[in-house]
Amino acid sequence: MAAMKPRTGDGPLEVTKEGRGIVMRVPLEGGGRLVVEMTPEEAVNLGEALKAASG
Repeated sequence: MAAMKPRTGDGPLEVTKEGRGIVMRVPLEGGGRLVVEMTPEEAVNLGEALKAASG
């Protein structure tokens, strides 16, 4: 059994290429991380949507 470690939201946004997909780990307020796995095409669409929303 793996050791249980407390997880906090501290730390940077992380994006890594794992296999054929891209994994994004977003720190959350209150602790923990949101982990999203996407295809390269979905990552491009997400990037475009974020650019449009931020002005």
